[in-house]
Amino acid sequence: MPQTAGARASGVMPSRHPRAPSKMPDPTDNPIAAREVYTPSALTRFVRDLLEDTLPLVWIEGEISNFARPASGHLYFTLKDGGAQVRCAMFRPRSTWLRFRPADGMHVLARVRVSLYEPRGEFQLIVEHLEEAGEGALQRAFEQLKARLAAEGLFDAATKRPLPQLPRRIGVVTSPSGAAIRDVLSVLARRFPLAEVEILPVPVQGKEAPPAIVAALAAASAARRHDVLLLTRGGGSLEDLWAFNDEAVARAIRASAIPVVSAVGHEIDFTIADFAADLRAPTPSAAAELLVPDAGELARTLARLRQRLEHWLTRRLDTHAQRLDHLLARLNAQRPQARLARADERLHALQRRLVDGLQRRIDRRDARLTQLRAHLRAQHPATVLARGEDQSRALLERLRVALAHGLERRSARLGELGRTLHAVSPLATLERGYAILLERDSGRVVRSVAQAAPGRSLRARVADGEFGVRVEET
Repeated sequence: MPQTAGARASGVMPSRHPRAPSKMPDPTDNPIAAREVYTPSALTRFVRDLLEDTLPLVWIEGEISNFARPASGHLYFTLKDGGAQVRCAMFRPRSTWLRFRPADGMHVLARVRVSLYEPRGEFQLIVEHLEEAGEGALQRAFEQLKARLAAEGLFDAATKRPLPQLPRRIGVVTSPSGAAIRDVLSVLARRFPLAEVEILPVPVQGKEAPPAIVAALAAASAARRHDVLLLTRGGGSLEDLWAFNDEAVARAIRASAIPVVSAVGHEIDFTIADFAADLRAPTPSAAAELLVPDAGELARTLARLRQRLEHWLTRRLDTHAQRLDHLLARLNAQRPQARLARADERLHALQRRLVDGLQRRIDRRDARLTQLRAHLRAQHPATVLARGEDQSRALLERLRVALAHGLERRSARLGELGRTLHAVSPLATLERGYAILLERDSGRVVRSVAQAAPGRSLRARVADGEFGVRVEET
């Protein structure tokens, strides 16, 4: 619908005619005595004011057609459904705030003011806000479901279950062909390769996804094979992630006998499954890091525990040895020789058994620690460290070259500034044949004839020195 570029952002077209009367004439009045004639401008202005004053802002949903965007930045289009259509206008700056590009055939939801375009007497809608109908409807449904489930207490922090510190078997409910499972497996293999990962394949998009996810969670809960479950998929639009906004999925998460971690989409994406889960991770990779500890940190912890165990065993051995020495002294003091001999032999045998048993336990622990250490060394990122050293050397060389170039540029700049300073120096002026006259006593510069009275002695400074002069006349 063509309108002038000077139309106001509020959607009210400028008028050069006086405002129409607040009351239309009664057609039953005397057509001769009370006849009042209106111009088309006055009539359309009256109808426009009547519409704008009577109807509030309303929401309307329909399909865009006849879309136009002239150089003025205003938007003009028609909203239609199967039975009717209405012209619409969206003025700047509201059109610049749109988060999508409208086009013919697009289904939208608009917040509008009902008005009238006076120059043509056409009914129109002034659009204050415009959004895609599908996304807006989904967002409203999301907020309504979230509020209802929160009111039921489904998201209460008190119902969240703690995650196991060292999970031996992890069930991942996701698509086996998605990027999310590759990220999860990569992080788990790097951080804690001892954990066993079992993929529970489900579709993560479409109408068949919610019942499949519910069935997978119920089956895993009944089997009790896993220490923790991870429900995950990669990023996408609100429609792509809608399977994780299903009420049945949320209730299945809370009904699971196994703790559930949710990692759906990117960090900015939130789903109903995230609120219902025992823990929400911003990404699949972050979820994998939260599920398992770092193997390197575990190795350091084991080393500290081994050292503590060795110290404890040493103290226990010393304590037993001291006790045996005390008992031996008591037996020697009582002096039944045969009994003492038998007791002494038994004590030595017990001591040997104790030492041998403790040594065997230490040997088994040492063998286990050696096995774990060899397993960790096999996964040591030596290649990454070597590459880091190469990169460090390359960066140091680049820094040295950059510093050398910077010093050269600054030296050249300093020389150029020196030459410029010399060019504007008073000494350079003196070299071109000029002289500065100075009073002999005070050394002040002579700036006026009044300072050079006849017969007065002055000093003249030139480029290579000074000499005395006498004023003959002024």
